[in-house]
Amino acid sequence: MPTPTEPYPRSVLDLLVAAGNRPVFEHGPRTVTGAQMLGIVRRIAAGLRAAAIGPGDGLAMMLGVTSEAFAATIAGYVVGARVVGVRPGLSDGQLRHVLHQDIAAVVTDAATRPEHAPRTLTVSELTAAPDEVGQLRLSGRPEDVARLVYTSGSTGTPKACAQTYAAMNAAWTARPATWPPAIRELASRLQRYLVFGSLSSQVMMEYGVLTLAAGGTMVVADSPTFPDAITRHRASASVITVPRLYKLVAAQRSAPADLSSLRALMVSGSPLEASRLREARDVLGPVVFQGYGQTETGTISMATPSDIPPSVGFPPDIIDIVIRDADGRPVPPGVDGELYVRTPAQAIGYWAEPAETAEVFIDGWVRTRDLGHFDDDGRLYLAGRTRDVIIVNANLHYAGPIERVLATSPDVAEAYVIGAPDEDTGEAVHAFVVPAPNRAPDLDSLRTLVSERLGAACVPATVTIIDEAPLAPNGKPDKRLLIAAIP
Repeated sequence: MPTPTEPYPRSVLDLLVAAGNRPVFEHGPRTVTGAQMLGIVRRIAAGLRAAAIGPGDGLAMMLGVTSEAFAATIAGYVVGARVVGVRPGLSDGQLRHVLHQDIAAVVTDAATRPEHAPRTLTVSELTAAPDEVGQLRLSGRPEDVARLVYTSGSTGTPKACAQTYAAMNAAWTARPATWPPAIRELASRLQRYLVFGSLSSQVMMEYGVLTLAAGGTMVVADSPTFPDAITRHRASASVITVPRLYKLVAAQRSAPADLSSLRALMVSGSPLEASRLREARDVLGPVVFQGYGQTETGTISMATPSDIPPSVGFPPDIIDIVIRDADGRPVPPGVDGELYVRTPAQAIGYWAEPAETAEVFIDGWVRTRDLGHFDDDGRLYLAGRTRDVIIVNANLHYAGPIERVLATSPDVAEAYVIGAPDEDTGEAVHAFVVPAPNRAPDLDSLRTLVSERLGAACVPATVTIIDEAPLAPNGKPDKRLLIAAIP
């Protein structure tokens, strides 16, 4: 794939120039055009340079979801800094860790100095700087780290994925001519894309840039409650987690809202069970896009509303995927193995984590620790995680297949399986299920279902009914929090 000759974020700045007087950001009564957003970027970049922030400097963003937050992120790239998004909800210890990762300054919305911050720069101070004359000077060097994106922590402690300016330039998000077919279809539906939570989210920000490239508008939802946010803002698209999707489907069944504006829901964070996807399509229409990717790699594949569940679609030609068995040998179609992936914009490793980097980034490939297979036509299917295993009587059993079997019951809306120490078997399977609306799962029947499909060793020692799965700060189900709830 050809890459631009100028450093990132030239492709994004060109999109703002092309947008001109078209609205690109909407927050309540305030509308910001492409030209106005470019002006904010220029002023913040000038302010950062005046504050002696430049190539190689760590720049942490502790900002809300505003046009200035978007502009500050782009301006950080303009001056060649190492941009670090700080998501809300971090514990004091996590925040201290992030702000001590070679951070030169913290950009904030207000004049309050965040605890642990080495130096604070407010948006108001930065935007007060005189604008630079002429075309913006881009200072990013190809080999420098452009951003650190923290992983979700779903397999342990969050780590900072380091992505270089060269990798950012190789990404296709801001360049329509390089879009794969699934992304091109999604882009056609991004007229009004809801943004909420935090622009430090890689997913939220990348879809924002895609919206800009597609000619759409980012619309801020201060209260991202579905379906209210969709109807209130007449949104055409939004990112949604699996638990939120389930709740939206249930809400539409019981009290349908006017979702006629909705054209795309981008499911993110965790796999979507096939029967639940079919239900979502029945209730919401052909609007569900299921993305598969990792912080380390970016988007790997995307299923469009017309794809066959539970496939996550056809990976683009620019993505290299090899599926290997436990001995590292490639497996044929139809056989599950671990996915090793290579993408143009992948990270180069984990910041200040050489041991973890060596374990995951191997000879140019990213070891995803996800299990899956291709079918004969090249569709990709996921089957769980290599670390999501339960060792029963010295035999490995993956949680994913057990969860999917439980979720096939019409009485079950969601299923989560974990392992816990057991005196007799080493570890035992424990299941937690969220009932389908107005249904009461029979726990013995669920155990029988697992036994018939997967064998006695996979039968849960306990099955517990819960109202909803506990969530991590990023909105993903956090199964580790279920351990304390084992009967």
